[in-house]
Amino acid sequence: MLAEMIVAGAKVLTMDEARPRAEAVAVAGGRIVAVGTSAEVMALAGPETRVIEAGGRSLLPGFVESHMHLFGGAELNHLQLTGVHGRNALVAAFQHYAVGRAGFLMAEGADYSLLPEGVTRHDLDRVFADRPIAIRSMDHHTVWANTMALEQANLLKGAVLPPGHEVVMGPDGLATGELREFEAFDAILALAGVSRLYVGISKGAEPAVWPSDAERAVDKDHIARGLAHCAAEGCTTLVSMDGNRYTLALLREMQTEGRLTQRVKVPFHMKPDMALEELERASAMSAEFNDDWISSGFVKMFMDGVVDSRTAYMLQDYPGVPGHRSVPLFDPEHFNRICAEIDRRGLQIAVHAIGDGAVRQTIDGYEAAAKANGLQDRRHRIEHIELIDRADIPRLAALEIVASLQPPHPPGAMDFPIAAMETVFAPERWRDAYLCRTLAEAGARVAFASDWPVAAVSVLRGLQANLTRPAYAGAEPQGLSRIAALRAYTTGGAIAAHLEGITGVLRVGLAADLVLINGDIETVLDDQIGQTGIALTVVGGIITHQAPEIA
Repeated sequence: MLAEMIVAGAKVLTMDEARPRAEAVAVAGGRIVAVGTSAEVMALAGPETRVIEAGGRSLLPGFVESHMHLFGGAELNHLQLTGVHGRNALVAAFQHYAVGRAGFLMAEGADYSLLPEGVTRHDLDRVFADRPIAIRSMDHHTVWANTMALEQANLLKGAVLPPGHEVVMGPDGLATGELREFEAFDAILALAGVSRLYVGISKGAEPAVWPSDAERAVDKDHIARGLAHCAAEGCTTLVSMDGNRYTLALLREMQTEGRLTQRVKVPFHMKPDMALEELERASAMSAEFNDDWISSGFVKMFMDGVVDSRTAYMLQDYPGVPGHRSVPLFDPEHFNRICAEIDRRGLQIAVHAIGDGAVRQTIDGYEAAAKANGLQDRRHRIEHIELIDRADIPRLAALEIVASLQPPHPPGAMDFPIAAMETVFAPERWRDAYLCRTLAEAGARVAFASDWPVAAVSVLRGLQANLTRPAYAGAEPQGLSRIAALRAYTTGGAIAAHLEGITGVLRVGLAADLVLINGDIETVLDDQIGQTGIALTVVGGIITHQAPEIA
């Protein structure tokens, strides 16, 4: 068989223990047909073969983004506030963004310390009082809106919401402008014109009325924008933590139209008020969408919120807030029953659990599922694990749990300020926060991700964050080695997603999912990895990103 494409002259890190290194890879029919020396592989070249000379660059399996959000594509057109602090900078950013734009203005990526005393609707009224505006936090769990936006969303006088979701009220009986968690700010997203892409994660539902051709076209363009953004960072597989059957249907339409540029997994969202019978929808989604490119197969749940808004569920009080530990979003017994039923159906579970209380309750649920059904190869996941009690660490390996971790998240590692550590974790608990090496050494399966758009999707920046993250006072260094981290972004992600038979390793017969890094990933300095860049991204033998310097 002649190759359709050959990447030669590369430093190939195959992630295949049987043959960890090579110089070239050949591709045909969307699959890898040869891995070896340049001379061996070039023997498959024909007159029509596209030969890419790597020039000593590193070639790896395409990156598996193990925890991201497809709705991020819709946010690329919003005002970006990462790094913006202070009233003057906020006003200037909004005024510049508003030029030529009418109607609602949505901003993304705000730090919780955007304004020294916190953000209120009155602060945003001083930016614009005569048009609706809103700001979303970097972690996507809080929105701040001005008075007009609150009025248009019918939130100014509050709202009745499920536990854990809150319209914060002021002493005047009106909303302060702070909206905590998805159901609190769902109406704001509707004003921003992006609510259809959020209804899965916010409500576990489908659009009330099936969107029109024109509406679906808008949503597909949002997704396509996000896919291109991820392809430019070397991502070939995306595990979305938002979505529903509507999202899967959009992806199938994009596949038919030739616009699908990554393999994508999309979950069913189980909410605390749902009956077990709702899981039939999860099974139906998984049966309908189950191929190498578009799949479901897992159920996502939120056990708690986030540390910055103090909605993460802790085993001990938050510093300076006696008696406050937040609460789990699921009743423990109900959660155990849900886990057992999902596991019985042969589906994987992924639970957002940030506080050590949430992590423990999630592990308890997985243990209940194992007792009910026997320990199956489900690879149930815990997303984030920002704090864990030491007694719970061995339970991850015992229950074969995947630790889905985000190297950009530890304060001081990348874009989140290190000052956050002092306000949300007691100093004596810093040794238990943002563990990575400790979990891996204890036998947990580790997959790395960004949680984009919460953090930049750049795997190379994430790799740098892993290698250069600060060691907190009293804590051991927690970064993985360079190769171990690369495995967590490739093979580890594929295994966590049950995709190791398709991707994650450069091996003959597997999908031709490749990333060519614009340099030697093994020799570039730790603090310069994030500037290295992606030269080429290939998914199923199709080039989805190509830097100008690659012929």
